Amino acid sequence: MPTTFKRILVGVDDSADALLAFDYAIHQAKRDGAELVIASVLENETMNVYQALDTDFVHGQYDALKQHVCEYQRQAEAAGVANVRITVAEGEPGETIVKQVIPRIKPDILIVGSIAKKGVSRHFGSQAAYMAKYAPISVMVVR
Repeated sequence: MPTTFKRILVGVDDSADALLAFDYAIHQAKRDGAELVIASVLENETMNVYQALDTDFVHGQYDALKQHVCEYQRQAEAAGVANVRITVAEGEPGETIVKQVIPRIKPDILIVGSIAKKGVSRHFGSQAAYMAKYAPISVMVVR
């Protein structure tokens, strides 16, 4: 008997692998009748010091990211997922999802792409590997 999930968390960052993970999460949520929570993280490491200190800039970036993630929500709803919500956080993606998003959302599984599109961290190890290692729930890495 296949495993079913009640709440699925999917991380998105517009990379090709994240889009595949998003498509898989939609399929899984529809199959299970699960709630789908779409998460994205505003990477403050990509901002220079002046941008990071400018609260108007940070709030503008945060609001723009939230609006962008709303497009993912609309896409999931159009694909037939009945219960979809979004969450946006700020920080280093892997650590933020593991330490802040997962405890708050309490998903049954995290679905992420294997390669991130943005951020300096993509050159220094895999965010997906970090999440798979430290997340307190099952993690599916899609490529």
